[in-house]
Amino acid sequence: MSTALEATTMPSDWSRIMITSVHPSVDGGRWPIKRAKGESVHVRAGVIIDSHDVLTVELQHQPPQTTAWTTVRMTPEGNDEFTASFGTHQLGRHAYRVRAWLNRFATWQDQFARRVDGGESEAELASELKAGLDLVARALEASAGQDREMLARYHEQMQDGLYDAALSEELAALVRRYAPHDQETVSDTFEVLVDPVIARSGAWYEFFPRSAGDTPGAHATLDEAAKRLPRIKELGFDIVYLPPVHPIGETNRKGKDNAPTAGPDDPGSPWAIGGPTADGTSGGHKSVHPALGGIEAFDRFVSEAESLGLKVAIDIAFQTSPDHPYVEEHPAWFYHRPDGSIRYAENPPKKYQDVYPINFETDDWPALWQELKSVFEFWIEHGVTIFRVDNPHTKSFAFWEWCLQELRKDTPELIVLSEAFTQPKTMYGLAKLGFNNSYTYFTWRNTKHELEDYARELFHTEVAEFFRPNFWPNTPDILHDYLVHGGRAAHKVRFVLAATLSSAYGVYGPPYEHVFNVQHPDREEYAQNEKYEIRTWNWNDPSSLQPFMQKVNAARAQNPALRQMRTIQFHDTQNLNLLAYTKETADNLVLVVANLDPHHVQEGQVVLPLHELGLPHDQPYDLTDVLHDAHYTWQGAANYVRLDPGHTPVHLFRIARHGHHETQHPVYHRPVHA
Repeated sequence: MSTALEATTMPSDWSRIMITSVHPSVDGGRWPIKRAKGESVHVRAGVIIDSHDVLTVELQHQPPQTTAWTTVRMTPEGNDEFTASFGTHQLGRHAYRVRAWLNRFATWQDQFARRVDGGESEAELASELKAGLDLVARALEASAGQDREMLARYHEQMQDGLYDAALSEELAALVRRYAPHDQETVSDTFEVLVDPVIARSGAWYEFFPRSAGDTPGAHATLDEAAKRLPRIKELGFDIVYLPPVHPIGETNRKGKDNAPTAGPDDPGSPWAIGGPTADGTSGGHKSVHPALGGIEAFDRFVSEAESLGLKVAIDIAFQTSPDHPYVEEHPAWFYHRPDGSIRYAENPPKKYQDVYPINFETDDWPALWQELKSVFEFWIEHGVTIFRVDNPHTKSFAFWEWCLQELRKDTPELIVLSEAFTQPKTMYGLAKLGFNNSYTYFTWRNTKHELEDYARELFHTEVAEFFRPNFWPNTPDILHDYLVHGGRAAHKVRFVLAATLSSAYGVYGPPYEHVFNVQHPDREEYAQNEKYEIRTWNWNDPSSLQPFMQKVNAARAQNPALRQMRTIQFHDTQNLNLLAYTKETADNLVLVVANLDPHHVQEGQVVLPLHELGLPHDQPYDLTDVLHDAHYTWQGAANYVRLDPGHTPVHLFRIARHGHHETQHPVYHRPVHA
């Protein structure tokens, strides 16, 4: 006898069908997966039933700001798995889910076909045919128009005992369209955040606009900086990223190379946000430094960039100088010492006296959140929809989740790059809650095994569903020993690796293209650091890496494979100093071979899986090194390469796969040995 307690635990409804899994998903659907506009979402679902009945499994998807579901039949792949895809042609959050129902007519057709093939008697078949007629009749009641006429004809033919009609594929599709969805079950709803294509394949160029002039030591304006934009466009970059452009605090201003005391002409760090404006008042995150020309000059800079086809990104750093208006207007937004004074930022033994961190646990947090969101909104109104966020991992995760979702309601084209050099789970967590792009550990991955293992983690695991890596070989804060000791060859190799391993990458441009690699004696960063002083660069130096960088970006533009992330394959080179990998699309195959040793010639054999790459086993195939305008002919799986860091530290090959033979200029004549 059941008790009242047992009765309350019984389900109000149930199904014989169980959806065991839906992929892709992130943490069971807690967070959206990511795609760029135009990319497909390929969904795989595991679906089971407690018998051998036939299931219809369907993928349903819904673009943003719509309520209707589009339904796609999923294809059975064996092992109780079903697949289907849908396209993403609108920015924002798309929804998708899987539903499954018992297809009684398909089950009947399967069993009836076996009865016919098994030679059952006419009487037995006639009895079973009646069961099929009843199922067609149910669909007929719900049908309309031409479909109703066709179902009626099939119904008549089945009444006449025509087995071929009963087993028709066309009839099966008609009944499936109108039959009741018996035992239907629906999965949880999942989401995909669809970003602009530039989020997947943008090339970022960072420079300090105050250093854009021609007069040594003179603070340049944004109008002077705008004169550098055509050159950046010619180099093939997509996004111009500016460090903070706000007024800089005078209190506790840092001197050159982070000296605790500033000289009279030291401009201070742009990340010490908040200081005097042109009219003598104190400006903060919604102001432009008067020496840069104010907000009017900024608007002209954005307009010039847009006219050239460049996007402008700016830095969002939620911290202040002691001179920021927030300090006087909202002292509760900061940390306080026991004596009541505001704490400056420190990471003992490092001290940042010119910066106040924001206290996200303040009792006034709702007002703080709204104000910080309004900072983004201010710059969006001035034409900026791409942002790099400074140290987001030291701010509230809950704030970022709320803020980014709110901003995307009106600005679905928003792109936000997370600068969080911290533990992997934290970096991945920030990506899950809304950051489109993320800095990575690429800068510190320099050996063959390090690069291969890291790329596989980022591009070949579930991490790729939500974490979009943006590879930077340097930043104003980071100058790795590899660049310091490897010189020009190392700069070339790391630039190619950044631009081709990931499809999104960036570079802190002026020191990189001039191979300025003087490291601070105490820190892994640049000496004469531009964060603390105005530098003067030769923007058109013919001996710089500019022509090389232009060729790399041209290769990215001309080869769709390099604008994708997830097709990368690594290949054996029989030499730990040679890294080789391919990336491909349906009609484009690219091979990169890099000498990771910037000091010595390295040689080896690149071994390619010919069948997987669509290359002939018994015929030659042609390669073009697009960086050096050289042509090669290879044959077979293993082919010899020799890379001299002083001349050719890296190959970037386009491989012809479809019988196209370019003019051949073989360079390597050394015999290939097994």
